[in-house]
Amino acid sequence: MEIEPRPEQLSRKPSELEQEAAATALQEAVGEGRLTLEEFSDRVGAVWAAERIEDLERATAGVVVSAPPVGSTQTVSTVVAFLGDQRRVGRWRLPARLRMFSVLGDVHLDLRTTVCAEAVVEIEAWSLLGDIKIDVPDGVDVELAGIGLLSDRELRLASMPPVPGTPRIRVRVHSLLGDVRVRSTSAGKDVAGWRRWLLGQQSPPATGHHSPPPPAVGSR
Repeated sequence: MEIEPRPEQLSRKPSELEQEAAATALQEAVGEGRLTLEEFSDRVGAVWAAERIEDLERATAGVVVSAPPVGSTQTVSTVVAFLGDQRRVGRWRLPARLRMFSVLGDVHLDLRTTVCAEAVVEIEAWSLLGDIKIDVPDGVDVELAGIGLLSDRELRLASMPPVPGTPRIRVRVHSLLGDVRVRSTSAGKDVAGWRRWLLGQQSPPATGHHSPPPPAVGSR
């Protein structure tokens, strides 16, 4: 009589070579524009955290067979904001070098839905009376440098190590009377919540500390 293997016997832990092959396939997919930077960060993180071969298959599902990318993958190498705001969001290709110029206008770059095949990306910006805002996926390593006069700077990333295979992003901003803010997806949520509270749009975010209830009327 033939005995069928039990489900736990079919599942096994992926080898390091299998994980490396899966990560390579994901790198090729993001380089060809079939995955965004955020999708790649999520999937490659799942590859290295895979405990079973099924986890590895789920992390690479749909990326082995080439498919035309959805949306535009136009390469953007220069962003200019003059007397107005400039927002670059959606699907576009992030090159190895990107320049930004802002005069009396704000620039917002959303890198979470970009496609990128570069190991290192350099972003250099000059801003006069304008703010620079850059959003990145969790797990992407970012360096922030440059000279700021009468300007605030913030680099706020998720508390996690860089995901292998994601690009290192070097941001250099020279600003006068303009703020610079670089945040990853989850790191910016709490700050946004406090800002909404300060604007009177919602109750303050929970901090884990609770104030004691007020004393009853007439009590001493």
